[in-house]
Amino acid sequence: MKVAILGAGAWGTALAITLSRSHDLTLWVHDANLFQALFSTKENQAFLPGIPLPRELILSPDFADSVAHAELAVVAAPLLELRNTLRSLRQTAPTLPFLWVCKGLEANTGLLPHQVAAEEMSDTAPAHGVLTGPSFAEEVARGLPTAVTLASTTADFARRQAQALSSPRLRIYAGSDVVGAEVGGAVKNVLAIAAGICDGLGLGLNARAALITRGLAETVRFAVAMGGRRETLMGLAGMGDLILTCTGDLSRNRRVGLALAKGQALADITRDLGHVAEGVPSAREVARRARQLNVDMPIIQTVCALLDGALSAPEAVAHLMSRDTKEE
Repeated sequence: MKVAILGAGAWGTALAITLSRSHDLTLWVHDANLFQALFSTKENQAFLPGIPLPRELILSPDFADSVAHAELAVVAAPLLELRNTLRSLRQTAPTLPFLWVCKGLEANTGLLPHQVAAEEMSDTAPAHGVLTGPSFAEEVARGLPTAVTLASTTADFARRQAQALSSPRLRIYAGSDVVGAEVGGAVKNVLAIAAGICDGLGLGLNARAALITRGLAETVRFAVAMGGRRETLMGLAGMGDLILTCTGDLSRNRRVGLALAKGQALADITRDLGHVAEGVPSAREVARRARQLNVDMPIIQTVCALLDGALSAPEAVAHLMSRDTKEE
């Protein structure tokens, strides 16, 4: 199959590397300097240093050329660039089926990615869906075993693409609950910040386990209120992604929490990170939507207070531990 990956960050590059083993792959590189670096070094040193690009992988700085002959587009831009990328896709290849891999709620609108897609694509938009789940880009690029979910409201599309894109090292499960899959990916990034704070303060494994478990309960409540299904959050897109991001050292959002626990300023943390940590902008949007839906999300609200400077890391822990007890 001819596939266009739209975005050459860590995840887009990782997908391009792994999918090029069995598909005709074109990787669209928006930034001219990054394109030149990838073309000359045959490696994405900015996002995935030390992992060579396959010789068969085609690099292109031209959007229209990248999608001209594609049978599927994978939008691998961060959430803040999703709208612009979809607009370009609508203008150049309006009938091309597409997936997106970004996670979070859009800043200022609080929309999930599929809602952004609904606004930007025409009423006759081609089949589309989300690819999400527990997947560090570096491990995918290195060919380590990974399992993720491809969710679409078009069941046949989800099954066909999951089968086509799966490989011996990348197992893809088809699903139909787009809302649940997206909520799982959005909220786990915020909870990973909390987990990083927990670990950075040396609170122990008991505390981390409690945080993950209660965080999952908050995610389920939020997903159901948004129209998702509880069972989706028990799978890869929910529990799986949450466990990975809260415990794995490759998690950017967890690293944000670790740095916050040391007392570093958020602006300095995000600048030094060099990658997008989706949990930072998503935290406020998740909290805002939760208030609108009357969903109790104390961990998320506490993370927001910490990000806004209203609480220090130790104060945030004390705030959560002093809440009234209740039945689980």
